[in-house]
This record gives sequence, C-alpha cells and structure tokens, in this order.
Amino acid sequence: MKKILIIITSVIIAAGIAGFQNNHTRERNKDKKMSAEYDKLPRATFAGGCFWCVESDFEKAVGVVKVVSGYTGGSEEDPAYKDVSAGKTGHVEAVQVIYDPEKISYKELLDIFWRHIDPTDPGGQFADRGSQYVTAVFCHDDKQKRIALESKQKLEASRIFDKQIVTHIKEFNKFYEAEAYHQDYYKKNPIRYKMYRYGSGRDQFLENVWKDNEKEGKSDSGNRQYDKPSGDVLKKKLTPLQYRVTQQGDTEQPFDNEYWDNKKAGIYVDIISGEPLFSSIDKFKSGTGWPSFTKPIERGNIVEHEDRSLFIKRIEVRSRLGDSHLGHVFSDGPPPTGLRYCINSASLKFISRDDLKKEGYGKFESLFKGN
Repeated sequence: MKKILIIITSVIIAAGIAGFQNNHTRERNKDKKMSAEYDKLPRATFAGGCFWCVESDFEKAVGVVKVVSGYTGGSEEDPAYKDVSAGKTGHVEAVQVIYDPEKISYKELLDIFWRHIDPTDPGGQFADRGSQYVTAVFCHDDKQKRIALESKQKLEASRIFDKQIVTHIKEFNKFYEAEAYHQDYYKKNPIRYKMYRYGSGRDQFLENVWKDNEKEGKSDSGNRQYDKPSGDVLKKKLTPLQYRVTQQGDTEQPFDNEYWDNKKAGIYVDIISGEPLFSSIDKFKSGTGWPSFTKPIERGNIVEHEDRSLFIKRIEVRSRLGDSHLGHVFSDGPPPTGLRYCINSASLKFISRDDLKKEGYGKFESLFKGN
C-alpha cells in the first residue's frame, strides 16, 4: 500500500511540476508576444515630477497602450532609484508612453501632459523638490519636437498660467525602466498613493488652475480620462447586483440581464471607471445568456487572471483601472480570434454610436463609419 501511495504521490507531483512549467512557458511566450506588439507602436517620453502620478494620469487616456515609469536625461548607465531621487545621476523621473496613433495623437498626449503638471515650476513639482523632479518633454524625432514646441507656444499664448512656462523641450537619448515596485504603483498601493498624491498638493493645484478652462475629466482635445471612485462612492453609485458582481466577483443570471440580447451599435465601458472595453462590432450571439465578444476594444484596458474558484482553471477578466470583475474568457469563440469574452452586463455601461462624442468617446466614432 505504501508503494502505491508513493507512486501516486510522485505522479501528482510530476504532473504539478509539468503544469507549472507549461503555464510558465505560456506566460513567457505571451510576454514576448506583447513586447513585440509594443515595439511596433510609437513612444513618447515625459518628465512631470513623481512618475507614479504621471503614469496614472496617462494610463487613463483612450489610445494609451502602456506606460512605463523610469529615468532619463542623465549620463549614468542603469541608474538606481536611491541615486536618482538623491539627485546624484542627472536623471529625472519620467514615463515612457506607448500609444496607438490611430486612437490618440502625439499632440493629444501633450495636451494631457500640460493638464497634469505645473509647467511654471523650475525647482521640481509640488512636494518633490530638486532637479530630478523638473518637467521636460523628450522628443524622439524632429516631428515630435516640432509638435511639442507648437504645443508649448499654444499654452504660453493661452495665459492659463500667470508665470513663465519653464518646461524644457529636449532631445530623447536613453530611457531606463525603474524598479518593478515603481511600476503601476497607484494600483499596487492605492491607499499610500492617494495619501501621497493628496499630500503633495498636485490635485488641488491643478483643479484650481483648470476649473474655469475645461470640463473635468477631459483634456482640451476632448480625449476622455478615467478614474475609480472610492469604496463609499461605489456603494452609493452601484446597485446591489452591480456591487456584488464588480467588487465581489459574483455572476448575474443568464438571459436575465441588461445587455445579453442588445443589438444596438455602440461600445461597452466599465460601469465604474468608464474605461472602454468592448464594441458591438465584436459582439456575437453565444447562446449562453450573457454578452459575448470576440475581443476587447482596448486590449490594454483588460487584465486576465487565473481563477480556480470552482476547482477548475478559468481565466478571469477584469478592467485595468477600475479593477472590476467583468467575467471570463474562453477559447470556444468564433473566428477570427477563437475567443469568447463572457461578460456580466452588471459590469458594463452601454454608449450608443450616436452618443459617443457627447459622452467623451469620440475616438471610437470611426469604428462605425459605414455601419
């Protein structure tokens, strides 16, 4: 009997190791594929003080695929945070924005940048003082330089700020990715981040400057941005079902939810943050009783996690910024992707094709031309 138990145990362990290795290989191949996709897209590099804040601000914009926190502008190779933050390397804290030019332009990225910094401060940004926190635009080519100079001149002419604009327009040289704990800091450490951001005075300053110049939540280009309300606000904003689904991972009833049979043209956004998630163009009738899509409208707004809550392996789908539970993705969908994103209606808000511009989603109007 002991020999049989030893054999069975060995088989289970071997299977577990093989499963782990297969999962690790799949994740590594997925990372390589995503990295290759990123390499095909243009980049923009900005320094706006604390890179936690600047990363968070840019990641809310439609068309931004990925934002990386890092260091640039100095001469030292591969600098460390402790040296940069002490002003020893000549680098500034910066972010590199990877974006889809069909959905957001470099000019619009500049509009967002100006909207979230104090371009008149030569000594740092808000509570962070020193040359490592000054503002700058690092141009990757002559076209970016031309657009950046024009954008800066436009800001100066607007007289929104009483003082001189001191943000430098510089030539990009090399960007060093910051340590892993700095990436997506606002999501990994939301309480500490919010305390820091409020304590720095950044939001109070920006609200005071821009309150009479543009509607909150949009840049002057009309590019909508997104945010996740506090827990108390969510409880008031959401219905009990929406709260259970988005915050507690519950599942609504099939064939008895708002969008399972919706045939109208438009897009579906996160009920909490407003992030654009899916399009009616990619919606199909799966027969499951839940809204089903072949792909996301913005791949960067979707996060996938392994889910073993029902003792079987599934892939959970969540929104990136709102961190809402959306549903699951399966590999039994139709061409061209072969995927089925099975999503809860309670996690979504539908924006009709005719209301896209009015609601701040004008970027997606081109999807429905001719439809």
